[in-house]
Amino acid sequence: MQEIRQKKTYDLEALEELITALLEASSQGAAIIVEGRRDKNALRSLGVEGPVIMASRRPALDLAEDVARTYRDIIVLTDWDSKGEEMALMIEQYLRCTPAHANLEIRSRLKRLVRKDIKDVESLSLYMDRMRELRGASDCNYWKFGRG
Repeated sequence: MQEIRQKKTYDLEALEELITALLEASSQGAAIIVEGRRDKNALRSLGVEGPVIMASRRPALDLAEDVARTYRDIIVLTDWDSKGEEMALMIEQYLRCTPAHANLEIRSRLKRLVRKDIKDVESLSLYMDRMRELRGASDCNYWKFGRG
């Protein structure tokens, strides 16, 4: 049981670092591409205030062209299921032909950390809350996202 708790503590710390990186990038003007409204709402509940663009029901090429006209830094944060994987790769491919920079690193690291427990961005906020409970950190001041 102690080993599981230590792993969860490490996972939460790594997750916090990723969310902090996401928040910083967003505050510096990076746009975040997600699949749908629930994903956007989850990011808002985590404290993301910058532009979040929904990819649902739009061809990836049109989306990439539109976003690249306005933003230079773009974080692709689609779900880590097969549909999200395909969408992320297509968007990245189309963004290569623009002056914009596509960041898939945050998505990749999130996927490695949480894919055994959740499969989508919309579950991220609740997942983090559960991780905090497991850690017993609900009263800690370290929580950087205005949720604690």
